[in-house]
Amino acid sequence: MFFVFFSRFHVSQVHAASHGGLYSRPFIESFEETPMLVAVFTYMSYGILTIFGYLRDFLRHWKIERCNIAREKEEQKDFVPLYQDFENFYNRNIYMRIRDSWNRPLCSVPGAKMDLLEQATHDYNWTFHYTGRVMHDVINLGSYNYLGFADNTGPCADSAAEATMKYGVGVASTRQEIGNLDRHEEMEKLVAKFLGVESAMTFGMGFATNSMNIPALSGKGCLILSDELNHASLVLGARLSGSTIRVFKHNNMQSLEKLLREAIVHGQPRTHRPWKKILIVVEGIYR
Repeated sequence: MFFVFFSRFHVSQVHAASHGGLYSRPFIESFEETPMLVAVFTYMSYGILTIFGYLRDFLRHWKIERCNIAREKEEQKDFVPLYQDFENFYNRNIYMRIRDSWNRPLCSVPGAKMDLLEQATHDYNWTFHYTGRVMHDVINLGSYNYLGFADNTGPCADSAAEATMKYGVGVASTRQEIGNLDRHEEMEKLVAKFLGVESAMTFGMGFATNSMNIPALSGKGCLILSDELNHASLVLGARLSGSTIRVFKHNNMQSLEKLLREAIVHGQPRTHRPWKKILIVVEGIYR
């Protein structure tokens, strides 16, 4: 029994696999190799930052350098600590130095271009204050707005407004109860037709979606074939299921097919019984 689980639907690979048959030519991906000099200097940079991080922690311990991180109160010292010193090492000594590159407040929708509120710091990124200046039309390269759903103008915004007027802002229930709409079934039929499969099941995307639904589909005696670059939510869901997990090379159909053939021929370890289910887990969009 086979299932294919998609996080944000990886349509191209499944469409190729669903029509059966062997591949007419090998699936080969080529990537630019990291120059040895760049790799060496990158690791050296991390090493130097780590050494200086321990040196700065030493200075903070002896009150030579001021420490702005959150610390446990003296009256809470007998309780389980909320802040682990080593876990916060990266934030204190590395991330804090480049924090301004990520923590930028927006004052517009996160579309292809967006507006940013300018901020300044006088204590090396520990705290910020706003200057009041707005930077307009900044190119957005770090948003989840893949298809333009976050825009307030355009076809996505118009369709969302039309659907809201007809169906409301939400179903307020699971599809199994009273939350199933004709649009849900229409979308699943369209996805199944596009992939060339018998049927498809869609979920709202999120960490809990992946980590909680995989254990519902798979369990002990089942096999999960997982792409090596799958998101942490998919990896967690696979581990929580109790299934046997085997990893195939990223987007490599030959690697997947090899593992699939071996799983069918040999079955479960030791007993060689057929797997109850085989679940193939891939992402639709890799970040």
